[in-house]
Amino acid sequence: MIRDTSGQDRLLPPASTVWSRHRRLLLVGGLVGVGALVSATALPAVQRMVAGGPSVSLQRLGVATVEVGPLVRDVAGEGKVVAAMSPTVYALHGGNLVLRVKAGDPVTQGQILGDIDSPDLRARLAQEQSNADALRTELLRAEVDGREQRAALQSALESASIDLQTARNDLERQIKAFEAGAVAGMQVDKARDALEKARITQSHAQAGMGLKDDSLKFELQARQQALQRQLLQVQDVRRQVEELQLRSPVKGQVGQLLVAERANVAAGAPLLSVVDLTSMEVQMQIAESFARDLAIGMPGEISGSGGSWKAVVSSVSPEVVNGEVAARLRFDGAMPAQLRQNQRLSVRVLLDRRDKVTTVSRGSFIEEGGGRFAYVIQDGQAIKRAIRLGAQSLSKVEVLDGLRPGEQVVISGTQAFNGAEQVTLAR
Repeated sequence: MIRDTSGQDRLLPPASTVWSRHRRLLLVGGLVGVGALVSATALPAVQRMVAGGPSVSLQRLGVATVEVGPLVRDVAGEGKVVAAMSPTVYALHGGNLVLRVKAGDPVTQGQILGDIDSPDLRARLAQEQSNADALRTELLRAEVDGREQRAALQSALESASIDLQTARNDLERQIKAFEAGAVAGMQVDKARDALEKARITQSHAQAGMGLKDDSLKFELQARQQALQRQLLQVQDVRRQVEELQLRSPVKGQVGQLLVAERANVAAGAPLLSVVDLTSMEVQMQIAESFARDLAIGMPGEISGSGGSWKAVVSSVSPEVVNGEVAARLRFDGAMPAQLRQNQRLSVRVLLDRRDKVTTVSRGSFIEEGGGRFAYVIQDGQAIKRAIRLGAQSLSKVEVLDGLRPGEQVVISGTQAFNGAEQVTLAR
């Protein structure tokens, strides 16, 4: 008996049931694939979060790129125009002030600005002049007395010389008479004694005349010196009287009047100032941190009122006031016209320029880390790295070691890192 295939037949489920089973298999496979993809994508981020410690939003940070280029160190700020020379006129002597100018008047060098009325000083000048005249009269009287005394001594000397010649002649006659036997030898001895006496008298008269000449010379010299001293005194007082006229020390413009008209001023009191308009400078205040690099002769630039002029640092104050140092710049060349005292201008001083150096923008990371480290962005992480910085300008800082061109550095907001070695950056 031939067997049929009825034993191999199976009852198939309905078509709807088969399609539902396939859908479930496809859905399970899709879910497994998506899960694997998500796991592969999120695993590195999860690993970074686990290894990177705290997480900080990138939007809260300041980021700059390390570059290679020029580094210009300069100081910029606002300055005011001041006179390079603005002397103050002082009262050298006390008295009543009479001004001949007003504030703002143009003046020339040596022009009289005012007078100080000092009756006491003028009276002293007249007294000293009178003393000088008296000494001059005494000198002339001494010269006349000296000539009279010398004439008397000259007469005595001439008489003694005549007596000496007479005694000499008498001795010669007595000797001849004694040889002729007309007189005794006693007469010859007497004539010889008379000659010796006349010689002594003539010698004393001559010596006395020499001593009197020396005495008169010294006396006249002393009187001349006294007169000279008095004339110097008169000259000094006259100079003081001339100083009562206040003269402008420079050509310029009268600045501020420090006393009122007809005021009684004391010696040494400031009266007014004169501004030299031919020599103006610009003064600016510089922070102490930059002032240590500032030196006389550094180039600068002054701009304002639609113009720009080259300048040179002319002076730097040695004193620090409120964390700032005052510096002055003079115009390098012709001074622009229409400048006014205390006019405001923009000032820039070039401290240094270096080409082709590695730089990064300035930021708070310099102060927060002391310039010893910085956070470099790598693969969504801010990694702490030791660095070494060099010269600094207002906008950039030189990188000597630790950073390479093209790297991105967190320059602000690093206080949120709390000194961590690695921080995750959330976008």
